[in-house]
Amino acid sequence: MNLLVRTIILLVTMMSSLSSIAQQKEKVMVMEIKQEIDPRVTRYVELALSHAMATAADIVIIEMDTYGGVLTDAKDIVDKIMNFKKPVWVFINADAASAGALISIACDSIYMSPGASIGAATVVDGSGERAPDKYQSYMRSIMRSTAEENNRNPTIAEGMVDEQVELDSVKKVGQVITFSTSEAIRYGYCEGKVESIEEILKINNVVNYEIDRFTLSPSDKIIAFFLNPFISGVLILIILGGIYFEMQTPGIGFAGLASLVALILYLVPYYLNGLAQNWEIIAFFVGLGLIAVEIFVLPGFGVAGIGGIILVIGSLVLIMINNEAFNFEFVRMDDILMALAAAMAGLLGSMVLFFVGGSRLPDTKFYKKVALTDKQESIQGYTSNFVTNIIAGKKGVTQTVLRPSGKVMIEGTSYDAYTRGEYIDQGTPVEVINITGSSLLVKRIMETA
Repeated sequence: MNLLVRTIILLVTMMSSLSSIAQQKEKVMVMEIKQEIDPRVTRYVELALSHAMATAADIVIIEMDTYGGVLTDAKDIVDKIMNFKKPVWVFINADAASAGALISIACDSIYMSPGASIGAATVVDGSGERAPDKYQSYMRSIMRSTAEENNRNPTIAEGMVDEQVELDSVKKVGQVITFSTSEAIRYGYCEGKVESIEEILKINNVVNYEIDRFTLSPSDKIIAFFLNPFISGVLILIILGGIYFEMQTPGIGFAGLASLVALILYLVPYYLNGLAQNWEIIAFFVGLGLIAVEIFVLPGFGVAGIGGIILVIGSLVLIMINNEAFNFEFVRMDDILMALAAAMAGLLGSMVLFFVGGSRLPDTKFYKKVALTDKQESIQGYTSNFVTNIIAGKKGVTQTVLRPSGKVMIEGTSYDAYTRGEYIDQGTPVEVINITGSSLLVKRIMETA
């Protein structure tokens, strides 16, 4: 009797578990690639796949309509898709050309809408002309290896890039392959013609499911916004203009704060997207340091100042470009020109701001609100602390380095001092030449034999 009861309980438990499994919905995450492939899309795909992992999605579907884009970004996306552990399907509802074709071939299954196309993966430069053969060779290689990985005909994938590839009944020499939906199905580059994502799920017998359409969070949308070259140019203007006005009006604070905020908004999005490399950021700050040395340590304008400007502008340009160190092999010329244009526009804009706004800024209401402009008149009881107990000719030693200003020690008392532009090390004997307000003008005492 006890055995019968235990058996019944076991059967009920198993039926309950099976019912629970049957009722559990499959999670389908959908993301879109409907723009030019660039660093923003790379980051979007990375975030989407991370979201799929975090939500335990069973299937990921990419809804695609793109004419291609940056080859290196497409390769990064391919690597992310092929390393993803769950099935990734693509729904081409219009076009998957060039880099889009490569990404589609990386997916486990390809579905296309009526009238869609896939192929035409020849690498072109910024002007739309065919790129040199070294680029074509690289694209042929990754197209072929990606197709092989997903059990598709690698020669067809290669033929999407190289017009010299000849395939009986598929293409002739002098043409690159671009498949329609029916052609892609015929040659194994499409699993089926569908009208919607729901139809894809129906074909695969997925009937109990919930769809999660991935969208960027507000913070990620802001990051994508600041990757726009025009916005980058504006930020460069604020960075350089803020530095200039902070040096012109020490203590104002606002100009320096504006420059710092603009720098953060400039660097963080590019860093998160993998464009801003550590050495490029370091080069920027080294450039700022050289400029500061030129202004505060080595009066005039020489090698340090010129080198600093080159490093600052150069690093700002390189941060916007998807280069590997100084390897620009797979960087499109129009991307380089766009980055240069943004940087130069920011530089020229800041120069205009220096000359036009510099003279007018102190008179604006905004400046008067953020800067201390009140005068401390003697009639109000303000006085200056002038040195009166030092006479020319007294001797002492430098308490700090004079470059050209600093402090000196005379008869046990510390005084502010400066030179006529001369650099004097700490602990050097000096002589007072003159007194100006609260500072002493000094010179080095020359040792005699």
